[in-house]
Amino acid sequence: MIIAFANQKGGVGKTTSAVNIAATLGVFGKKVLLCDLDPQSNATTGVGIDKRNVSVSIYDVIIGRCSVNEVKIKTEYENLWILPSNMNLAGAEIEFVEDSISERFFRFKNTVGAVEDEFDYIIIDCPPSLSILTINAFAASDYVVIPSLADVFSLQGMAQLNNTIQSVKKYCNPGLRIAGILLTRFNQRTKLSGHIQKMLENATQSMDTKLFETYIRNSIAVQESQYQRENLSVYDEKSNAMLDYMSFLNELEGVINGN
Repeated sequence: MIIAFANQKGGVGKTTSAVNIAATLGVFGKKVLLCDLDPQSNATTGVGIDKRNVSVSIYDVIIGRCSVNEVKIKTEYENLWILPSNMNLAGAEIEFVEDSISERFFRFKNTVGAVEDEFDYIIIDCPPSLSILTINAFAASDYVVIPSLADVFSLQGMAQLNNTIQSVKKYCNPGLRIAGILLTRFNQRTKLSGHIQKMLENATQSMDTKLFETYIRNSIAVQESQYQRENLSVYDEKSNAMLDYMSFLNELEGVINGN
């Protein structure tokens, strides 16, 4: 099962969600490969790996220089491996330009996707843009989770993201589904958040998806765990955000299993 966490807007909790869901799946006994497809390498840092020490990365895999097994790193978290990122990934799209269209959007699928059977889950942290790397992730994925803030700018970008996903479904991956929109850093006490939540619920109808009932509450533990380079399940398993991610994972698995 391949799940991409994507939003072209930065700062929406995309990487935080991908890292915490990947680590939590590992705690539940699932074998997980976390793929850091963002040149900023925040998912790599988020599992305690210093990106400055990453000599070979996911970049080397998708250009065919190395295999997944040569690059993947076992993290300190149970059942969790990562394909780390570094700044070399920023130049990948320039190399993709020379590819034929039939090759350009399938590099990730043809390399990383080929090891799907070795893992229960492959979780992809996409870059915060609708780039060739993001399209590569969509072309390989079964589901897309869209983390989003309850603000106007996130709402405005949803249509563009949906258009890209629908294009990938049409031309590259007919089986791709939007699992749902996940509200992050949510403060239910503000009127604006509640208003945007209702508007997102309406938007999901045109996207043939749902707004997850679970939302991730704003929590200082998220920022503190990032500073300590620890997963929330280790840093503070009883924090509001961690409890919310556990609840979200149950809801996500229900979507995947058709419940």
